Amino acid sequence: MYESTYVFDNDFPSLQPDAPDPGVSEHPLFQAKAAKGICKVMCFHPHSDITLPLMSISEIRTVIDRWAELMEELGPAYDWVQIFENKGAMMGCSNPHPHCQVWASNYLPNEPRIADRTQQEYYRKHGVPMLVEYAKLESQKKERIVVENEEWLVIVPYWATWPFQTLLLPKRHVLHLQDLSDKERSGLASIMKRLLIKYDNLFEVSFPYSMGWHGAPSGHFLLDDKCHWQLHAHYYPPLLRSATIKKFMVGYELLAQAQRDLTPEQAAERLRNLPEVHYKLKQESES
Repeated sequence: MYESTYVFDNDFPSLQPDAPDPGVSEHPLFQAKAAKGICKVMCFHPHSDITLPLMSISEIRTVIDRWAELMEELGPAYDWVQIFENKGAMMGCSNPHPHCQVWASNYLPNEPRIADRTQQEYYRKHGVPMLVEYAKLESQKKERIVVENEEWLVIVPYWATWPFQTLLLPKRHVLHLQDLSDKERSGLASIMKRLLIKYDNLFEVSFPYSMGWHGAPSGHFLLDDKCHWQLHAHYYPPLLRSATIKKFMVGYELLAQAQRDLTPEQAAERLRNLPEVHYKLKQESES
């Protein structure tokens, strides 16, 4: 039994530190290398029915501090440390207890590799980190903002393809979670709670999503200049029109290009106008 946020090794890890080397391939179309690493699970709260939006800000702050500790602990040994949460059965989550996972790997996975390249190209061309400039532009336009505070900004990104996809950005240039100040960590706990309450209130359901943090690569990348990076988190929710109707990426979207069911501005406005009191707490106060 545990009393707060609890981290343990995954019983069924997808990455292992002693993964065998597949050997040298003789053909360029059949290249493989050993994917080595470790997988951990973090339970957010001892009660299985308490999700992040129902936790107190101080409890969410504990989760954030533990995330930062894991990044600091695993970063020197692994090139990439991926913190992610799959919430809800709709997103393939087999364990209903609110939790996230942490996978640390000896290589840079596809999505971070693309993000590294594109941010580096933008920085070389414009002399400013892409997401730092993007956050400033969104703050000025105020068309796609969902919630914000002194330290953080949540927007439906201009390029969003999932209906209520959001991007969480710090207002200061930050490379890693462990680099956040005490004030920024508290601000993050507050804005996460506000966003996730709005998500739950949208269709009055424990809102499913996949989320994850992207920061500058670690491991042998730690000695590289990574000023082109900006810490950020992605939220990818599948729900489209109700608590049961989800968006499917199939057909043309799978084979050609994703199609938007509503504009980022429409999605941001719907989320922004939702109350910041959780519907469950409102129902309890009215009963």
